[in-house]
Amino acid sequence: MSVTKEAVIDRLRTVNGPDFTGNIIELGLVSEIFIADSKVFFSITVPAERAQEMEPLRAAAERVVKAIPGVAGAVVALTAEKKGGGMEAPVRPRPQAAAPRPTQPPSRPAPASRPAPSSQTSGRRGVPGIASIIAVASGKGGVGKSTTAVNLALGLMANGLRVGVLDADIYGPSMPRLLKISGRPPTVDGKVLKPMENYGLKVMSMGFLVEEDTPMIWRGPMVVSALAQMLREVEWGELDVLVVDMPPGTGDAQLTMAQQVPLAGAIIVSTPQDLALIDARKGLNMFRKVDVPLLGIVENMSYFIAPDTGKRYDIFGHGGARREAERLGVTFLGEVPLEMQIRETSDSGEPVTVSDPQGPQAAIYRSIAAKVWERLGEERAKHEGAAPAIVFE
Repeated sequence: MSVTKEAVIDRLRTVNGPDFTGNIIELGLVSEIFIADSKVFFSITVPAERAQEMEPLRAAAERVVKAIPGVAGAVVALTAEKKGGGMEAPVRPRPQAAAPRPTQPPSRPAPASRPAPSSQTSGRRGVPGIASIIAVASGKGGVGKSTTAVNLALGLMANGLRVGVLDADIYGPSMPRLLKISGRPPTVDGKVLKPMENYGLKVMSMGFLVEEDTPMIWRGPMVVSALAQMLREVEWGELDVLVVDMPPGTGDAQLTMAQQVPLAGAIIVSTPQDLALIDARKGLNMFRKVDVPLLGIVENMSYFIAPDTGKRYDIFGHGGARREAERLGVTFLGEVPLEMQIRETSDSGEPVTVSDPQGPQAAIYRSIAAKVWERLGEERAKHEGAAPAIVFE
């Protein structure tokens, strides 16, 4: 039986609004309703100052929708017009125990210290069990950001770390294809999602929740709520690093992630040409304005080596990202060539870092991963040397 928006709306009319005044449909609190694979997605707008006490209302809306014949699941988020975009708290509030400190095996590179506590920056609350969260971003699409993110994650894992990947690109999720993962993530007690896994990476993506060709026609609050759920309502376990594959550009989702997630640092991916670098600067400036450390710049599609002649061609120019990094005082993490093997292995779901771990391309990504880990240690050391924050309550 197919589920219709009309059926969902009719059922939501039975849910009382705040303080039992009318119902949430008549009060205009329900966002656009999106249905994919018999799963229903929508958000409920509530007053920002009352967001925490509105959890029963959200739960009631989710419960009545799940009871509709043919509904396989429901994702219902609370949204509020609030500074920061709404990721200050989990979408479904519940007590969370403090995460135990991970024990690093001898083979794992030792950081300078544990990451700075999330309370150091107002509004940024950590995720239990995850030591460091890093963003891989770009000022524009088409520069190979997702391919870089997945090979960076695999490079970090090859260097002895426990790593996960959050595919934060709601509109164009890439991780299911890049990591050859299909199916739906299971749940724990019907509330928390378990991440999917391949090649030793724990992964969460909107691509696991909807079909590949389903368009995500969502506005900002829905995107932000979905990101909050995929970050905070997933049983990640103990991770040294969570790599976040950010959406391209500097829009609402990117700004919210940067402002409300305790990012240990950000990496910018760019191609060498001036047009791409103009957009890369926007990404760099965004992270700087919200006090997220810049771990460095990667120059992707840096050069091309002809397989028949061995001649090098700088198709998009060369060295632009390195010069930009020097100009801005940012670490240059490395050059990744325009290489057929990287493209083919990415399309096949077997990234070059795992399909040819001893090859030259994998070595490049492992080198970049080592520099990223080194930069994380430097940023932790800076924080340890900072004066303690004084908090007035």
